[in-house]
Order: sequence, then structure tokens, then C-alpha cells
Amino acid sequence: MPHPAETPLAQRLSHFVGWLADRRVPGPLRAPLYRAFAWWTGANSAEAELPLAHYPSLGAFFVRRLRAGARPLDPDPRAIVSPCDGRIQAVGPVSGGMILPAKGRAYAVEELLAGAADARGLEGGWAWTIYLSPRDYHRVHAPLAGTLDLVRWVAGTRRSVAPRVVARRDRVLATNERAVLHLATSRGAAILVLVGALNVGRLRVVGVEPGAALPAGGPRPLVRGEELARFEMGSTVVLLLSPGMAAPAPGLAAGTPVRLGAAIGRRV
Repeated sequence: MPHPAETPLAQRLSHFVGWLADRRVPGPLRAPLYRAFAWWTGANSAEAELPLAHYPSLGAFFVRRLRAGARPLDPDPRAIVSPCDGRIQAVGPVSGGMILPAKGRAYAVEELLAGAADARGLEGGWAWTIYLSPRDYHRVHAPLAGTLDLVRWVAGTRRSVAPRVVARRDRVLATNERAVLHLATSRGAAILVLVGALNVGRLRVVGVEPGAALPAGGPRPLVRGEELARFEMGSTVVLLLSPGMAAPAPGLAAGTPVRLGAAIGRRV
């Protein structure tokens, strides 16, 4: 059933875009099509792991892996690294159970996570909100070492998460479809919320079947920078860390572009 706030037009558009992205592209047309898409969005097709003709569909090209060395990790072992490419939409403390986007409206952490216990443990911690546009690399990686011990799938709308939309509409990130990934670390909990959006009906977590709470083999240990998940179109990642774990990198502010592996915080 569509969410009450989601219009039938938006639902049909999302389904159509997903269908179109999955259509197989004839071999001779692949490289020209993907280069045109990269030019239109500002993506760098030269970073792709494989030759362009190897991607059978636009959707496959969209979630392409990158060539080795394209996103080096910050060498400081204390660094909390960006889990994805994108642009900082907001960074700030969790206060009074709320997150305040830079140009948006405050929303409750409990609502975002669909879990009161997790929300209580994050009071006084920090939250980073990163917006991914169609130009960005769309795989999500671990910002620090830990163990993936819970995935919560939350139904919701598929409204646009573009910053200009979030700035004028209530609680978009807390009501869109999303997956909540819980990482247990030696210093506390790290939670990544993968927020779906208009045209993004598929969130994939590595080793976890959609709807399942755990990888098939049980809790999954992760090293910093290891691949966690992917979006199949642009969206948003919210990273939340328990109090006392880390502080944002100096000078990090709304609008700052970030790349996977760059330091966005430091352990304290």
C-alpha cells in the first residue's frame, strides 16, 4: 500500500524509472549512453571499475564500483570517514531527542530510527546528514570498524530528499522508506540510516536479504571502509554516533562536498 503522503503519480514515476533503469542496453550503445548520463549529472565515468560496455543497463552503471585507489581512506586510524560520496546537508548534536537539519525542520531521532531504545542511547551524540545526488558514487561503506548486528527496514514514502525540498517540507527523512543499520563498536553504537527517495525503491545491504534483520551468517564484522550497502538512485545517509565517540572534523558545515574515505570526524 502506498503511504498516505505519497501521490499515485510519484509512485508510478518511481516504478517507471526503476523499470527503465533495468532495461538491457545494446552493447554498441552502452558507452555513449553512459558517457551522456555522466555528462548530464556531472559523474566521472573514468572512475568506473569496468569498461563502460561491461555494464548491461543504466541501473548497473549507476551502482558501479570504482577502480582501485579511487577513494583512499584517511590514514589517521582515529578518523571517522565519510560512508559515501555526497554533500553535507547538516552536522550537529542530537539534543532533546531531535536532529536539526541546517535548512530544514527538526525531527525526532526515535521516529527516524523507528526504535526508542536506540534513540535514547544517542542523546548527546552527533549526527551527520549526507545527500547523494545522481552524480555521486552510490555505494555506502563502513565509517569505522564495528559489527553489523541489526538491520531494521522501515516502510515509508518516496519523496525527494534534495536539500531544497527537505528545507520546505516536514520530516522527509523520518518518513521516507529507509533501512537502519546498527553497528556495534568498542566505543558505542554507530547507526547509519539509508533513506530512500523519489525514484529510489531499492536499498540493498550486502549479505542481508531485504526485510531480514541480520546477514545470513549472523552478525558481520566490518573493517573501516568496507562496503555495506548501495542505493539504486540518489538519496541520503544519516550517520549517528553515541555520545563520547567522536566529534565532527573542523570546518565541516552544510554544503561541504565530501568523498568516501575522507575524514568527517575524529574519535575523542
